[in-house]
Amino acid sequence: MRIRLILAFVALANTAFATDGLRATDTELDQEGLTALLSGQVIEFFDGSKSTYRENGRYEYTYTDDGPIWAGAYRMEAESAVCVEFDNGSARCDVFVKDGARVVLITADGLRLPVRNITVAAD
Repeated sequence: MRIRLILAFVALANTAFATDGLRATDTELDQEGLTALLSGQVIEFFDGSKSTYRENGRYEYTYTDDGPIWAGAYRMEAESAVCVEFDNGSARCDVFVKDGARVVLITADGLRLPVRNITVAAD
């Protein structure tokens, strides 16, 4: 019980920090819009790293196609936030926004990572 409370607090704190990276040109997504954007998709960033949001709620992140995979479970939150509880016990919340036609991930520490490509996740 105590660990769940700590993870919930960390998730809330991370969401608050991520919104510090918002710009006037950013459009936040509601929970439904965020789900439509991410669920069942692979999000590729310009550095080659990829986040996979499986339709069953599982999450995978890898720096390279043949690199290690950080796995966990994700959930969509209000104000464009997606939170991941990793299998190793760590957790984080980040924000996805639209800046014009571009999709941008804003990390908990305010780092902005533009999305290069979004494709359907293979089963």
